[in-house]
Amino acid sequence: MRYRPVGVEYQVRAARITDIDRLVALSDAGDPMRLGDGPLGSADLLRQLVYLPQASIFVAESQREVVGGAVLALRPSVRAGGFVGTVDLIVVDPHADVDRITESLLEEIVRSARNKGCAVVEVARPQDAVALGRLERQGFIEAGMLLERRVTVVGTTARTNR
Repeated sequence: MRYRPVGVEYQVRAARITDIDRLVALSDAGDPMRLGDGPLGSADLLRQLVYLPQASIFVAESQREVVGGAVLALRPSVRAGGFVGTVDLIVVDPHADVDRITESLLEEIVRSARNKGCAVVEVARPQDAVALGRLERQGFIEAGMLLERRVTVVGTTARTNR
């Protein structure tokens, strides 16, 4: 009898306060979070964002272990014609399937942004060509210094003009 290998399943869900230390650890292992001169450290700031309506934090889990996370920050924009969702942070355990986890997190970010009335989701253009390719495969395009992806608000039709 032959067995076919089964891929690892990743569950993406809203972060809980207990997930924050793992997100900070994942970030510190890869590209440490750079903060401004604010009084809060990255963990303290993320803990506050868990409860704020203008931000959403998502984690990807595999076998009850957090293997990735992302932060979506919302802001109103007259230029964009509604809210803009900014991918403020995306971090994945380098020992996990980075492509699949990133894809899952970005799909959840776009779904959440659409449900919250965002007209666009933007992310800072990464220096790494591999990371840029991941974003482009998810529909993000260059827009000046940023990459962005247009989203249609639930219950409306898409606008074709910018």
